[in-house]
Amino acid sequence: MTSLRSLLPGTLAASATLFLALATTPALAQDDCLSCHGSADDIGDPALAVDAARWEETVHGAAGIACTDCHAGKTDYPHEADAARPSAACADCHGDEIETLATSVHAKTTDGRPRPECADCHGAVHALAPKDAALSPINPRNLPKTCGACHADPDLSGAGIKLVQPLAAYAASVHARGVERGEHAASCSDCHGSHGILPASDPASKVARRNVPETCAQCHGDIAKVFATSVHGRAAAEGVQESPVCTDCHGEHRILGPGDKGSPVYATNVPLMTCGRCHGDLRLTEKFGLKANAVTAFEDSFHGLAGRTGSLSVANCASCHGVHDILPSSDPRSHIAPDNLAATCGTCHPGAGKTFAIGAVHVLPGDRESAHPAVYWVRSTYIWLIWLTIGGMALHNFLDLRRKVISPHPRLVVPRDERRMRLMLNFRVAHWMLMSSFAVLVWSGFALKYPDTWFAQPLLYFEDGIGFRGWLHRGAAIVMLAAFAFHAVHLAIDRRARACIRGMMPGFEDLHELREKIRWFVGKRSDMPRSPALGYAEKAEYLALIWGTVVMAVSGFILWFENWSLAHLPKWASDVATVVHFYEAVLASLAIVVWHFYFVIYDPLVYPM
Repeated sequence: MTSLRSLLPGTLAASATLFLALATTPALAQDDCLSCHGSADDIGDPALAVDAARWEETVHGAAGIACTDCHAGKTDYPHEADAARPSAACADCHGDEIETLATSVHAKTTDGRPRPECADCHGAVHALAPKDAALSPINPRNLPKTCGACHADPDLSGAGIKLVQPLAAYAASVHARGVERGEHAASCSDCHGSHGILPASDPASKVARRNVPETCAQCHGDIAKVFATSVHGRAAAEGVQESPVCTDCHGEHRILGPGDKGSPVYATNVPLMTCGRCHGDLRLTEKFGLKANAVTAFEDSFHGLAGRTGSLSVANCASCHGVHDILPSSDPRSHIAPDNLAATCGTCHPGAGKTFAIGAVHVLPGDRESAHPAVYWVRSTYIWLIWLTIGGMALHNFLDLRRKVISPHPRLVVPRDERRMRLMLNFRVAHWMLMSSFAVLVWSGFALKYPDTWFAQPLLYFEDGIGFRGWLHRGAAIVMLAAFAFHAVHLAIDRRARACIRGMMPGFEDLHELREKIRWFVGKRSDMPRSPALGYAEKAEYLALIWGTVVMAVSGFILWFENWSLAHLPKWASDVATVVHFYEAVLASLAIVVWHFYFVIYDPLVYPM
């Protein structure tokens, strides 16, 4: 027994020595491998050489992985060259990842391309860096380039991928810029996954339509919670394919910030580029019972027109309906619920709805069903008035021109020493003020109504910054009203001016003059009737000027001081003012071109002035 006890320490020592020898065998094998593979000169092929120092810095080298852990079956060296490369060695340690990869879209290439291997994404195995290392191919900063090795190829459409240059689109996105700045922002794998990437058509894919909100929620959790309760979020969760999700409004790879002019959610792009794609689609509005003309009506409103000119301060769809929290008007939580409209409109128009409830918003003046009766009938009356008035003027001038061409009369030439100024000085001053302001008002006013026309573009260049067009229009209106006031004061203090203007008052002699003119037009009279210095043409124009200025001033002030109007008048009053202001402008502009220009420029007896 004693002898056995004496042998025990020696036996334990021998066992420990043997264990240590066996445990250090891989290290010896590592040196054996590097004796050949440690130098490109020794191995004869740079692709088979391993930098020992760099290997120690890799994720596998730092973990103590030996050559034979991957290159299994090497019991002696030198070994046969055809047995040097490992086969599916990654699966020995990364079995779950390999199993997931086998079910992914990358394992199912159909266009003859070789499917991606581990090294295609993670980099050369002997230089494999941790994923957070700056040089790692799967570092978020480098991942777009790694994925782009395949996905930047425009010929990839043969594999069923129809997106054109998704990497270039991503490079311009707010996410890519955030990653470049070192911020936590989405890169390829954040949205698509890493090993288990599936096509968007697969219900299990992270970018499948129904899963997009959940994918975006990885970073935008609070917004996703709000969206989930919205009318769009609930419909999308219920499987309504037409209901928008994050990517429908923000884009996919080229997601830009809301302050970027190229973004679908940039203020001026929201109505047509984003909301209008669905709410302006007749097929969708009929299918889901949505208001068919909402987008058209908005685009025709001041908000829509001002937005099209580039104004960033005017309301767009999201200003009233919300952004991620959009709810139907029947929901009491909705921004546009009847009880909430005053507060919603009051965000921009303090006091709106204080006296009268806010009425219908998205209305077309010509739509009898949705427009207020006053709006509809005022518009209809103006259209008939324009056709009859301008049509009558055009017919009158055509008959006058035709008669003067058939029976030409020599122009009245007054000797220079007998010429006299027809208008007094103050009349001329008022006329110049009126003429210049009217031209600017027409230009700047129709530039709002038709912002896509060539003549509107110079005015809209600075619209997104200072609202130049609007200020110019209001400034010209002040000049016109100043001319009106100047003329009134002149008449009040100057007896000669009043005597002159009394000649502008209509009388029965004007009917007699018109009757004789018509008789001459149709050949019932051979000689041209003599026109007085102030005939029916001048009187009609002067009275129309007075009437038009008053109408435009009243309607213009209602629109200019919209906060007061919405607080003290029903909304349909503002709608009527909008209709009156536009159609009166059309009437006045056409009257100047057809009536005034003919008598002062194109009449053969005065041409060219």
